[in-house]
This record gives sequence, C-alpha cells and structure tokens, in this order.
Amino acid sequence: MEGSGVIRRYRDFLPITDTMPIISLNEGSTPLIEAQNIVQVLGGGFRLFVKYEGLNPTGSFKDRGMTLAVSKAAERGARAIVCASTGNTSASAAAYAARAGMTCVVLIPEGKIAYGKMAQALIHGARTIEVRGNFDDALEMVRELGKRDGIEVVNSINPFRIQGQKTAAFEVCDSLGNAPDMHFLPVGNAGNIASYWMGYKEYHEAGESSNLPRMMGWQAEGAAPIVRGEVVQVPETVATAIRIGNPASWKQAVGAAEESSGAIDTVSDDEILDAHRMLARSEGIFVEPASAAGIAGIVKSHAGGDIVEGSTVVATVTGHGLKDPEIAIDNAKAQSLVVDANMESVLAAIEL
Repeated sequence: MEGSGVIRRYRDFLPITDTMPIISLNEGSTPLIEAQNIVQVLGGGFRLFVKYEGLNPTGSFKDRGMTLAVSKAAERGARAIVCASTGNTSASAAAYAARAGMTCVVLIPEGKIAYGKMAQALIHGARTIEVRGNFDDALEMVRELGKRDGIEVVNSINPFRIQGQKTAAFEVCDSLGNAPDMHFLPVGNAGNIASYWMGYKEYHEAGESSNLPRMMGWQAEGAAPIVRGEVVQVPETVATAIRIGNPASWKQAVGAAEESSGAIDTVSDDEILDAHRMLARSEGIFVEPASAAGIAGIVKSHAGGDIVEGSTVVATVTGHGLKDPEIAIDNAKAQSLVVDANMESVLAAIEL
C-alpha cells in the first residue's frame, strides 16, 4: 500500500507480530529519480538513478529503521529510547518517540552536529545531551544505558533498525523491475550498506528480482576506518553524518561488499563537495554533504573505468540538504546580490 509506511507495505518481509503497535509517520515510498544530466556530464554509457531518501518524514533514511525499532520498543513496554547520533538518528528517534508518547534521550558529540538536525531533536522534545567527545564515545555510553530496564537503544546495533532499512532495497527493485547492477552509497556507521544488501538478497530469494547488485560503499578520507582497517580516533570530514571512527556495523558492511563483489573505498572532502554541488545544479536534488559521498564515488569509479557500459546504477542519497544549510551556502560558491528597487538595477545584476 503506497504511502502507508514501510511496516504495512512490506510486513511479509519483516519480523513483526499481529499485536505489535505500528508507530509510523508514513515513511518510505521515496522517489527513484533518473539522473540523465549527470550521466551526460560524465560522458554517458550507463543509466543512473538516485534514491532520494531526504523525502522521508524527518529528512533521512533513518526513518525506515526507526519505525520498526520504536514499534518493537513499544511492544516490549519500553519507557524510553536512547541513541548516540551525528544528527540524523537523533532527529528520527525524537520524532518517532514523540509519535509513540515515549521519552527520547540522545547523546551527541559537542559542537559536531549540524544545527538543522539538532533543531529537530530539540523541537520533538528529546532530552539532548552534548558529550565532550566523539560519536564513538557517545555510543559507548548509550550501550551502557541500554542495559537498564525499560530503555531501548535505537542505534543500528538494534537489529530492527537494519530490518526496517532494508525496505529501501525492495523499493528500488519495485521501481526498476529488478535490482540494479551497482549500488553506490555513503558509509558512516555502516548500517545502510548492510541493510540494502540484506534487502536485495531477500527479494532475490523470494523471486522478486533476478539479479544482485555490487554494493559500492564510500567513506570520507578523514573518517575511513573500514578502508584503513583500524579505528580512527579523531574522525574529521565536512560530511558530518559519516564522521564516525568505529562503525557499529563494520563487520556486516565488509560482508556486504565482499559477498556482492563490491568494494568500500574513500573520497576526499573536495570530491564530496564537488558532487554535492553537481547533484544540486545538474539534477535539482538538494542533499546534505554525506549523501554526496556515493555520487562522488560514481564520478571516481566512472573515471577509473569501473562502471561497465550499459550498466544500471543506483545511488542512495541519504539526507535532505536542509539538514546542513551552512555547508550548502559555503559550497554554493556564490552569493546573493543587493540592488536598488528598480528594473535597471535588476537587469544589470542578472546579466540577461
């Protein structure tokens, strides 16, 4: 059922019971947009589709997993949910907790969260704690809080988060009529690449698709623990949503890349910002910087000859650009003009 939320739409593929309350904001059913202009800029030879997850209720892909995680928490009688976050998880958890009538506690790294995301957590009533440390420090404390009675952790260490997020792979197959040849996406805490691969495999096993894609994950150079093979103690990148030095789903992400004959690699902040601007100006799709990591990966892979002629490629852009407007303004490399209120001044300014 379109527009009814991912639990109702894909209930046969999800671990739910008839008695579970469904806490939903009608998440999912996000558009898959063909990006012909970017392909043309790159020289053609393949089809590219962008899965625009920024059009979920709180503006990111996190809502897919949060609906199931919070529904399960409600079923088990939890009095509160808790998460560590670089921004999007806190926004989603706060909204779904409000919907469920639960207390929400979020731990975030001090001074490292885009204001757009913090505003969401605060307005939804979450008890928001800034930790003098990074995301990984916050997650360690969240794990400890989760051991207390009545408190459910809703980070991607919660298996129901991954189960909910896999529904995006189902939607891609439903839209295309099959799975793509390659799927590109950013990698931060690494739950998304793991969940997409789970979804593609389950749909294939159910006979809903006839092939499986290569999973291509992209970390920022300054926050690339999986690529480096070691924890990054002080991760740094302009892409705040993937500024994570010790991903919770590290093992699953590596498994997804290896099983699918894909890869996890890095892109620089400059490459991310170039892709961020290109996506907005070539296709009219406004995303937060982390979302552009997958697009930057496509540019890099195409230049390296890694995208086969005639391939169908999907890129997931994970969050809306309004999540981080400060970066967008800086990256636009343009500014508004102030002129006198007369037509002569306007015509001179627009140079048409």
